[in-house]
Amino acid sequence: MEKHFQAFMLQALVEAKKAGQAGEIPVGAVIVDSGGSILSSAHNRVISLADPTAHAEILAIREAAANLGNYRLLNTTLYATVEPCPMCAGAMVHARIQRLVFGAADPRWGAAGSLYQLAADQRLNHRMEVVGGVCEDDCRQLMQAFFRTRR
Repeated sequence: MEKHFQAFMLQALVEAKKAGQAGEIPVGAVIVDSGGSILSSAHNRVISLADPTAHAEILAIREAAANLGNYRLLNTTLYATVEPCPMCAGAMVHARIQRLVFGAADPRWGAAGSLYQLAADQRLNHRMEVVGGVCEDDCRQLMQAFFRTRR
């Protein structure tokens, strides 16, 4: 695993913790360009924005596209603390993100290998490299701690 993957995942974890502190499911995302500059970072805001599409990945994609002035996020990597859902994975394909790096797998909603394989579907016009398990224990523990307090 590349060393910089962990550094950017730690940034995504900072975002995830912000979500958890706000009562949102603790998922964070960071988008980085090919030069290693962070284009955007976000955390889940579904409840605070009353928007079912306000997942961390979607908000990060929107911000990165606005910052670049282009809906295509070519040569970028999206770091997410949890494996993206079908909506988020689909948005990544549409945005032409080059690589997805995620922490914890999501066997219930994961669309990058656990439940669906959207990132590698040969029927789509774009495929992403997928790297899973980066800082996996930290990402999983954050989610488990959040849901433990909810039960």
